Amino acid sequence: MSQQTPSTDSSVSRQEILEVANLARLGVDEATADSYANDISKVLGLMHTLAAVDTSELTPLANIHEACQELRADVAKHDINRERNQSMAPAVEQGLYLVPQVIE
Repeated sequence: MSQQTPSTDSSVSRQEILEVANLARLGVDEATADSYANDISKVLGLMHTLAAVDTSELTPLANIHEACQELRADVAKHDINRERNQSMAPAVEQGLYLVPQVIE
């Protein structure tokens, strides 16, 4: 890829995608490169739009709630009905839920 100074142009070309894919040793075909270039160009365009927003009069937030969040007491409740819950499970054995094996 050629060295260029950053600009406000937010477009990425298919050729740039193919060059980066080659450097990263990724197999990307031309149709996929077109799709990636289009998607990345849209994201960069959004970033340019966000950068243009005037935030000079906004104060940073330390907490999105702007107040202390009240937490409930951490108390164990024993109102779980195991038999009812396991009656809805596809497979149960000796009080345990059976799940499909995913690692061989």
